[in-house]
Parts: sequence; structure tokens; C-alpha cells
Amino acid sequence: QVQLVESGGGLVQPGGSLRVSCTASGFIFRINTMGWYRQAPGKERELVATITSGGTTTYADSVKGRFTISRDNAKNTVALQMDSLKAEDTAVYYCNAAVVRTISLRLLDVWGQGTLVTVSS
Repeated sequence: QVQLVESGGGLVQPGGSLRVSCTASGFIFRINTMGWYRQAPGKERELVATITSGGTTTYADSVKGRFTISRDNAKNTVALQMDSLKAEDTAVYYCNAAVVRTISLRLLDVWGQGTLVTVSS
């Protein structure tokens, strides 16, 4: 069993900042790529940012220069620092991780339960 638990969502004004975090726990041998996705009301889930175990990052064009993804491999955590937030950033943010499970060494695609970020004045 592997779980991802997100924290840090909430309400923020346009132009403000917010940080969401995610911690993985359970039978973890190794975590490969970790990432953040988001789903706005009435829209499909979309990629926001990813980071490999070596620290290589990718970002959606819509958040480049405003969002920063980081991870702590020792603590199995990934965070997303969101600056200069816009109303269109309002969404449920989901953490995702490619986890190699202990013993079986199966590769699992694990999702968190999501945390709501609302950007509004």
C-alpha cells in the first residue's frame, strides 16, 4: 500500500502566493517521477509540473516562471510553490508519483486525493 497525502490548499487573492505539499508513505522502494496535476471545474485534468528523482523539471507553459516544483527524496515529499497566482489557476491540485513498491518491485502510478486552490478577490 502506498499513499500520497496533499496539504496546503486554500483561498488566495490574485497576485498572491501559495505552497502545496505532498508526502508519500507506505511500502516504498523508490520514487521515480513526481508531479502535480490540476483539474478546474468543467475541464479535464492537466499537467502542471513534474520532477524526476534527479531533479529535472518540466512545466506547463501556463505556469512557467510563476510555479516552482521541488522534492526531498529523503522525506518522499514534493512541493509546488505558486507565485503570481491568477484566477485561472483555480483548481483541485493532485499529487502524482511513480512508485516502485518494496518486495514485488512493481511500478505503481499513485495519486493523492487532491487539494483545492481558489484564487479570488
